[in-house]
Amino acid sequence: MAKNPNAGTSRKPWWLLGIILIVLSMASSAGVYFLLDSKSEASTEGVEETAEPIKPEPPIFVTVSPFTVNLQSDQYEQRLLYIGLSFKVADETTREMLEQNMPQLRSRLLMLFSSQHAESLTTPEGKRALSQQILALFDEPFSDPQPKLAVNDVLYTDFIVQ
Repeated sequence: MAKNPNAGTSRKPWWLLGIILIVLSMASSAGVYFLLDSKSEASTEGVEETAEPIKPEPPIFVTVSPFTVNLQSDQYEQRLLYIGLSFKVADETTREMLEQNMPQLRSRLLMLFSSQHAESLTTPEGKRALSQQILALFDEPFSDPQPKLAVNDVLYTDFIVQ
């Protein structure tokens, strides 16, 4: 019996070639993963270093000094409202306009407050409704022409119903 010298070795190169292909594909997959991972780290590091922290703009408030107003009530009972307000405004133009027209603003507020009933002002819903009525006062211009007023909120600094 003669042995064929190539009989046992014909399978070995194919098996070895399969292992080499698997190792190469794993290595290339790992290389691509690390390459993409390092690019994403580099791109996020650049953004973090160049971006400055965002500082919010400080709010702008216009304060109306407190005053006392007679409220609507029964003819036998006298009720008073002591109220102080601040308005949160969006820009300096609105702040300047309100400060320049403070006597008109106070007069409008006085007329609005004196038409209120004490019972409605003692509830949270009544205070919210009053805030909406106050904001509606700014729909009527103080002067002609007048820039658009940007009053964002009504803040009560003092509020006593007696």
